[in-house]
Amino acid sequence: MENNAAILKTAIVKSLKELLLKDNAHVSLADAVKDLPPKLRGVVPESLPYSIWQLVEHIRIAQKDILEFSRDPEYQSPRWPEGYWPAEPAPKNGEAWDSSLAQIKTDLKAFILLLEAPDAALFTPFAHGSGQHLFREAVLIADHTSYHTGEIVAIRRLLGAWK
Repeated sequence: MENNAAILKTAIVKSLKELLLKDNAHVSLADAVKDLPPKLRGVVPESLPYSIWQLVEHIRIAQKDILEFSRDPEYQSPRWPEGYWPAEPAPKNGEAWDSSLAQIKTDLKAFILLLEAPDAALFTPFAHGSGQHLFREAVLIADHTSYHTGEIVAIRRLLGAWK
């Protein structure tokens, strides 16, 4: 029975990693921002509340929040909503843009290490939460990122900057 549980856990972690790392049925975040002209990063299209930069930063902040919540019982989340959205529509410079995208990758790798840990209890609720567990948080990262990635593609279409 114990061997079956290990096999099942391995299969679940493999599936979660594919969900988090591959584009599957939709475009990846990396592809959604690839070759985006720097001048369009901070454009807020008419009737929309945010720019592509604000979406990228929101993805970074929310994913970091999920990561820290999942690994640190003492972690305190930012205030909603202001703590999850950058005020400025454009990055300060290209380095800020690159840094945000790099941090998203780094934090995702760190989250995957939580999933891969030998003692990871995928479905055991966190003692410090209200029922959240590692499996749920992995799906939340994938769902949240794909939702906002779709918005990035839509904004690029509105700006005439999508293939």
